[in-house]
Amino acid sequence: MKDKVLDLAFEAMGNAYAPYSNYHVGSCVLCKDGTTFLGANVENASYGATNCGERSAIFAAYSHGYRKKDIEMIAIVSDGNTLAAPCGVCRQVLNELLDKDTPIILSNKKEYKETTISELLPMSFSGEDLQ
Repeated sequence: MKDKVLDLAFEAMGNAYAPYSNYHVGSCVLCKDGTTFLGANVENASYGATNCGERSAIFAAYSHGYRKKDIEMIAIVSDGNTLAAPCGVCRQVLNELLDKDTPIILSNKKEYKETTISELLPMSFSGEDLQ
């Protein structure tokens, strides 16, 4: 299953719009019912208006009614020289929208690593802290 999710994430990377950074990211969310959602980074000259590939994919899943309990794993891939690690904004989003132990697979064309949001964002702040 991991290979399928990675393959779909690399396929999604082909849809990236990255004229400024030339750094292409693709992502695939796999839901427990087998449904997948793809995302790619979409840049904008106003960098703050850019959307990362993993946020595109997770937002697509949520837009279709899926929630953290429904998500089995997410893959995030890039064409960079290092593993495609989520930026700080994406880590915060994934912290809220994934279960803490949901597998996150990071990859480029040479290597991959499996992790979780708990490992990527220790001592995190979430909605639970606001109650």
